[in-house]
This record gives sequence, structure tokens and C-alpha cells, in this order.
Amino acid sequence: MSQGELRPRDRMVFSAAQLIRREGVNATGVRDVVAHAGAPRGSVQHYFPGGKEQLVGEAVEWAGRYAGGRVQRFLAGMSAPTPSKLFAAMVRQWIEEYRRDGFAAGCPLAATTVDWAESTPAIREHLARSLDAWRRPVLVGLTELGVPGRKATAVATLMISALEGAILLARVEQDLGPLFAVMRELGPHLDTYVADRA
Repeated sequence: MSQGELRPRDRMVFSAAQLIRREGVNATGVRDVVAHAGAPRGSVQHYFPGGKEQLVGEAVEWAGRYAGGRVQRFLAGMSAPTPSKLFAAMVRQWIEEYRRDGFAAGCPLAATTVDWAESTPAIREHLARSLDAWRRPVLVGLTELGVPGRKATAVATLMISALEGAILLARVEQDLGPLFAVMRELGPHLDTYVADRA
């Protein structure tokens, strides 16, 4: 996504998400966001009267919607989708990013959870909505692929949890191995949930 295609307010939300995924919430200053977005001075007070907390909350929710949209695009682009293929697509986006850009950035939801979820209760609500916006398309996709409803929620949680853990390990180890490992080991298992329904 190009920042030039966005209005100033949307650029700031986008920039906040990008900085949070690299630096965390505590190290991301409002001035950093304004500079990254190329926004006019005074933009924060104008667009975000709730200050940094509002900006972070909106950035986190944007990130969840973005992740959910990618899940939908992955499924739409597959000729013969399966749970393992969906999970592989979710993992490969991170493999491609880390190959291209290095291991500097992670998931903004994880970074915000670590920095602010306990100290800023309102942020937990934003995080919950963000996670739902990501998990819901996975859940819907799994259900459409034949995973029984009673299992689809748990399987969606398993997929996102495994991916988040692999992202963390990959960044710590500066190595793609954890991402390849979860894709290889968990993928075939995910397809068994479809088989169990027959």
C-alpha cells in the first residue's frame, strides 16, 4: 500500500501501525508518526483528540482489518483451497517480507499487547476487535472448506497462535526456520479436520 494514496488521517494510522510493528508502542512517539506520515504539524490534535491512545487504538484495528483482508484475498486466489494451503499463504507472507526487508518488523498486535494491554485497558478493547477482524475470515474460510463449526474456532485460534509464535522466534533467531517449521508440521494436521467431518 502506498501512503500517497491515503488521506493525511489515514496515513497517520498506517504510519503508526508500521512504526509500532518495528519499535513497539512505547518507543513510537507521536512526532515520529507525524514525520513518517508526512502529515502537517498539529495533525494529531486535529484528527486524534484522544491523543496517542486513540491513534494506537485505530492503528491496531487497522492492522486487524488488513490481516483479515489478506486472508480473504488468499482464499479467493486459490483454485483448490485447503486449510493447509491457507495457513501456508499466511506464513509465506512473513517469509517473503523477512527475505526482502530483514527481521526488523513484527505484528503490531503483538507489540501493542506487550507494551500497553495491561497498563491501558481501553487498548485491550481495540486489540480484541482487531483480533476478531483477523480471526473471523480465517474461521469463515475454514468453515467453507469443511471444518466443522465446533472445531473451526479452535483451529483458527491454533493457526494464528502458531503464526504469531513463529514470527517471534524468527525475529529473535534472525532465521526463517521457525516459519518453515510451523508451515511444514502444522499444515498436514490442519487438513485432518476436514477429513474428520466425512
